[in-house]
Amino acid sequence: MLKKLLGLRDRASAGRAAYDLAVSRARDRAFYVDHGVEDRIDARFELYTLHVLLLVLRLRDEDTTEGRDAAQDLFDTYVSALDNTLRELGVGDVEVSKKMRKLGEALYGRMQAYETPLRAGDSSGLTEALDRNVYGGKGADHAAWLADYALTSRERLANQPFREALSAPNWAEITA
Repeated sequence: MLKKLLGLRDRASAGRAAYDLAVSRARDRAFYVDHGVEDRIDARFELYTLHVLLLVLRLRDEDTTEGRDAAQDLFDTYVSALDNTLRELGVGDVEVSKKMRKLGEALYGRMQAYETPLRAGDSSGLTEALDRNVYGGKGADHAAWLADYALTSRERLANQPFREALSAPNWAEITA
């Protein structure tokens, strides 16, 4: 609202658009209804992080300034969205910085836990990380499905032209 009063506009960017696409996909009800992801803030955070990471990896893999810039813009947009969410939940300024530090640590931890097996095509390593982080160690069957989904998405995104991956990511199918 303040932006509107001051005549400021949200700047459109490739990262913002890609973030919206990743979040939209992570919100697909099939993850929650058919694949055992609990509809909780922390579980949604895990799916958002996974989808953002899949796109960040694809954009970075372009190995151009444009690809690296788009990946950084996507990551920065995600961090900014986390900050905004905390503020919308009524967290005060002093607490936001503390909570953002914890969220930042969690975000980097997840990205590290997922990136290595995603790059290596390591289904069992990714399953283990997803089971621990998404399912709290109680969803081995679902975690194996989610790992396969993520690895298939990674492959499909890698085979998609850069501009298409940025504007209409070719995610794996979500089937029961």
